Amino acid sequence: MAETRDPQTYAIIGAAMEIHRQLGHGFLEAVYRDAAVIEFPVRQIPFEKEVVLPIKYKGVLLPTYYRADFVCFSEIIVEFKALTRLSNVEEAQLLNYLKATGLKRGLLINFGAPSLQYKRLVWGYEENK
Repeated sequence: MAETRDPQTYAIIGAAMEIHRQLGHGFLEAVYRDAAVIEFPVRQIPFEKEVVLPIKYKGVLLPTYYRADFVCFSEIIVEFKALTRLSNVEEAQLLNYLKATGLKRGLLINFGAPSLQYKRLVWGYEENK
């Protein structure tokens, strides 16, 4: 069987695991985002923080926009949460980000539970952990 793992998303998940291992759960999202700004370069993960994602309607740019926590490797939207558990609302948010940008891959990472939770979304396909 061919290897199907995506090394880029696995690198991001590995960084999130290290952040969760060091900090645990219970902090605000901003704390985990700030920790990622330190951890991503250590793991050679290129990223942009708080990326504005424009939205178009019938080809016209709307004044409303989304803001993603991170875009890593120029093609993966990464959203951090600090909730007791993830719901369909957070998944829908990430799917809207993917739709708005045309990017195909996204990671929803939740630091709020005792164990790190993540959901990897690929436009048209999803995988839970």
